Amino acid sequence: MIKQKIVIVGGGAGGLELATKLGNKLGKKDNATIKLVDASDTHLWKPLLHEVATGSMDSGIDELSYRAHAYNHGFVFHLGRMAGLDRDNKEIILSAITEGDIQVLPERRLQYDILIMAIGSVTNDFGTQGAAENCYFLDSRTQAERFHKKLLSTYLKANAEAHGREDFTLDIGIVGAGATGVELAAELHNTAEQLAAYGLDNLRQEQLNVTLIEAGERILPALPPRISGAAHHELENLGVKVATNTMITQVTDEGFETKDGSVIKSELRVWAAGIKAPAFLNEIGGLETNRVNQLHVKSTLQTTRDDDIYAIGDCSFLLQEDGKPVPPRAQAAHQQASHVYKNIMNRYKQKPQTDYTYHDHGSLVSLSRYSTVGSLMGNLTRGSMMVEGRIARIVYISLYRLHQVALHGYFKTLLIGLSGRINRVIRPRLKLH
Repeated sequence: MIKQKIVIVGGGAGGLELATKLGNKLGKKDNATIKLVDASDTHLWKPLLHEVATGSMDSGIDELSYRAHAYNHGFVFHLGRMAGLDRDNKEIILSAITEGDIQVLPERRLQYDILIMAIGSVTNDFGTQGAAENCYFLDSRTQAERFHKKLLSTYLKANAEAHGREDFTLDIGIVGAGATGVELAAELHNTAEQLAAYGLDNLRQEQLNVTLIEAGERILPALPPRISGAAHHELENLGVKVATNTMITQVTDEGFETKDGSVIKSELRVWAAGIKAPAFLNEIGGLETNRVNQLHVKSTLQTTRDDDIYAIGDCSFLLQEDGKPVPPRAQAAHQQASHVYKNIMNRYKQKPQTDYTYHDHGSLVSLSRYSTVGSLMGNLTRGSMMVEGRIARIVYISLYRLHQVALHGYFKTLLIGLSGRINRVIRPRLKLH
């Protein structure tokens, strides 16, 4: 049998899990060459980026080295950013890597027999004037850490200015009341409490003015109204201002201008509304894409114009039987990674490709240490079981543990969990630098 070249582009939740499975099954036995490409040296589970942004999580502790993981699991890691696709020669093109004036790596080409696109998504600012220049985005660890540093310096300045001033406020605005926006709003209040405990106590928590802005009728629109309502209530109890039915038309260094002409003052501005696949994917290699650059795939998760190319996660577009697309969630990426693994193994066994069906296991939203709300065991459009409080928090944490199990196995994940408990005792509750 000819040794197949399998290339996976994107080391997010789906891409890294797939590379790990294929490496363990085929790479270690030298039955295939498995290559993973990513623009970063390390992996961090994207749903946790809001915790990195607020300092609740230290990315230096929780990150995973792609190169070390590849060594342990039978695949090869290539650092690089995909820039093009040559379908005729079955090659992907990686941009040159430079640091200042020095070229670290030249432009490269990687050959493939099977290509899996798992590039994920970035935030969609919908072309709103001033958003790109005046807002922080939380699409990557680098962006989350940049926001964290700005948050600390802004808070330090505000703490000095708030001394003896009852009318002082630190204004932070977040556009987009999906999971990221809601979780970030709650984490910001947790950060304020922790910073006060560490000596920055001139600025009282009630002087932190966080506004969550949503163009739709309610927050968490993908969840049932009763769960959305519970989260809304919890946020207001924390002191978060929730502005629904509020369309942003322009962002300036003063704040957010709304459709009705008012201005939401914000010293720190975050845009967390909407997603799109990276722009370079638009009709790449002649493949079919939609208006937000996602690759159209068949029910087998193969692209509509090339059976040797699969796409999973947020960068793929698949309509379900009910006419709705598979939602851009970590659980979908996890399921699709497992399904593509099975279909690739079917190719080796000369069996037909099977169809993928999305199974909605519910969604959970963490409101920092204050509460967790969500639904379990059901299709959200047909009803589900609402959970909140301690039980929901345990289940929320277990979702991350399941991702770690897929990468490391049960024993190593148990050790990681134990080391996390130890770190909570010996390290500060908040990253302070």
